[in-house]
Amino acid sequence: MPLRARRQLLATAIATALCAGLAAPASAQSDKQVKLLVGYAAGGPVDAMARIFAPMFAKELGQPVLVENKPGASGAMAGELTVGAAPDGLTLFFAASPTITIVPHIQKKMRYDPNRDLSAVVPLLSYANVLVVNKDNPARTLEDLLGQARANPGKLFYGSAGVGASNHLSGELLATQAKVKLVHVPYKGNAPAMNDVMGGQLTMMFDIVGGARKYITAGQVRALAVTSAQRNPMLPDVPTMREAGLPSYEVGGWYGLYAPPKLPAAIATRILEATHRVQASPEMQARMADLGYSIWVGTGEQLAAQARKDLALWSTVTKGIEID
Repeated sequence: MPLRARRQLLATAIATALCAGLAAPASAQSDKQVKLLVGYAAGGPVDAMARIFAPMFAKELGQPVLVENKPGASGAMAGELTVGAAPDGLTLFFAASPTITIVPHIQKKMRYDPNRDLSAVVPLLSYANVLVVNKDNPARTLEDLLGQARANPGKLFYGSAGVGASNHLSGELLATQAKVKLVHVPYKGNAPAMNDVMGGQLTMMFDIVGGARKYITAGQVRALAVTSAQRNPMLPDVPTMREAGLPSYEVGGWYGLYAPPKLPAAIATRILEATHRVQASPEMQARMADLGYSIWVGTGEQLAAQARKDLALWSTVTKGIEID
């Protein structure tokens, strides 16, 4: 048999074995644990979503799924570990969009390209941010707030979950498109930033709709606009940024499953189909609706395409921003 034919036969046998391993019945799969890597510490929104998803995903796969927190480099550490793992479907990266679309622009020491070196398998959820101000701020509309910014350049402060977070860059994009000067104040998470908006130390912040809703409903902050292209069903009376006066403004975040490079197609299909079954479950739909997330049913190709689009969006906004 020619050398090329022998190599092809070997490659086919390996791929078949890998796929057979993942496609085996639950009883045969019980000892094959899937690691679901999260790039942030336990207790944050990404970790919380992964821990909601994991048991339902395990049920559909017929094998255990363990969430492992690998914080570091704004989520990039977990991605790097995924790049170096075997493409057998037993190591998956529960990725938040900033790690894929923002961090590559601002991480000076990133040792891989997440859009080239990871396999995009399936999208999971999408979300929008909402712009809120302190309840005592006289601004009732986005234009009111921008009027304050123009009258007081450099004196309006907004908080975020940290440099490079989606709500940080939502503020940068607002400043760029509205041509105003805002001052960014990074925090270690959304919660402390929101506390300072409510306390009056900050003028405003962008926060995930699901996280901000309770403060809006309680009258502790006032919502001015959502960052999605359409109004959010959780805040139907709050206009979009486009409706509020910035016709080109749209920012959305998402979560997706990524795998090591060269993941066999049959394994990717099995993961995608199991995920789609989770997404279709009444439990998943009810929990995500309550938390303000939208379930995004799609393919790996659609996830990769959205990531490329978002990467291009942030290329200009992130100029001059760097993290170690």
